[in-house]
Formats: sequence, C-alpha cells, structure tokens
Amino acid sequence: MDTLPLLYTYRRCPYAMRARMALLQAGVAFDAFEIVLRDKPAELMTLSPKGTVPVLRLHDGSVLEQSLDIMRWAFATNGDDDGWWARAQSDENLALLAACDGPFKQHLDRTKYPERFGEGADAKALHHAQAVEGLLKPLDRQLQRAGQLGGATPCATDIAIFPFVRQFAAVEPAWFEALALPALQGWLGGWLSDGLFTRAMCKLEANRVVAFPA
Repeated sequence: MDTLPLLYTYRRCPYAMRARMALLQAGVAFDAFEIVLRDKPAELMTLSPKGTVPVLRLHDGSVLEQSLDIMRWAFATNGDDDGWWARAQSDENLALLAACDGPFKQHLDRTKYPERFGEGADAKALHHAQAVEGLLKPLDRQLQRAGQLGGATPCATDIAIFPFVRQFAAVEPAWFEALALPALQGWLGGWLSDGLFTRAMCKLEANRVVAFPA
C-alpha cells in the first residue's frame, strides 16, 4: 500500500488551514503531524529548512513547501471535476489573493501583534483602514455579485482567503461587525459554520502522525 501524503501542520495557522481545507475538499486522504512551535521536529526541518507550515511530503518523497502549491496539487490530484481550482484563476480572484497574501497579511500581523513592531494605537488604526480599503471592500463588492468568490459556488480562492479574514475579524470582533460590509460578513459567518471548516479544525495530538481527520 502506498504511503499517504504527510502534512506538517499547526491548527491555528491560516496557511496550514487553507491547505487542510483544500485537501479535504479535494477528497485527498492524508496523514497529519501537528507541530509544537517551540519544538519543531527534526524531520520537518530536514524536509523544509524554512521551518514553517504547511509542508506536504508526497508519497514519492517530493515536498511541497507553500500552501498554494499544496492547494493546487490537491485539486489536480483528483481531476478538479467540480472546478474549484479552475474558478479561482479569474483575474479578479488572483488579484484578491495577491492582496490577501501581500499587504493584507502585513496589516493583519501589525494589528494582531503591534508589540512586535513597536507600533501604537495610531498605527493600528492606519492598518485597520488600509486593510479595509485594500482587501475587505474589494471582497465585499465581489461577494455582492455572488455569494462566493467562485460565483454561485465556492472556489479555491474562498478557502485561501477565508482563514486570514477570520483571523483579522477575531482581533477586534466588535469593530469588524460594525463595518458596513454585509456581504463579506455574511460570507465569513457562512464559512465559520461550514462543515469543511469544522473538519479542517479537528484537534490532533501534537508530535505524532495521525490519519486526518482523526
């Protein structure tokens, strides 16, 4: 029997979250290893010296070190008959993903961990405003036209961006809920209660290989 792909992951990491959701949605069976951030396994560091998750070791020994590469591989593995990856390749969706993984992630980090950057309340307000203009408003406009970024049904862009919006909204929930972005807020609420997200957030015992979901 072929060895299953092994995903090195961390439950709360949004990059690992998007990888787990893609593997589950694509119907790819995999094993998982939940790391401890302060005690990363030697096997992970050997496979990927960058030392961050997710990292996917495939059954042939090759390694995927980036979350989007893992997502692409997952949907290609079973043929992407439902078009999850294909619908994510529109110019609009690619621009939203670039905004998420670039400037928005920077604003998220500085909003969530201001002490790491030596910034105060004024800077936090600026990062809030730039995050809204740079990603949240464009997301809301696209979601007003259809319930998901894939149109009437979701696509890979939805699950690639959702974990980061979730994390941003959780920093100051009352502030986020007060934003005049109803389509985005409804989309976020829908994903938070979606079965795919629930499965992806399955708690695993750390520092051991387990079948996912356990």
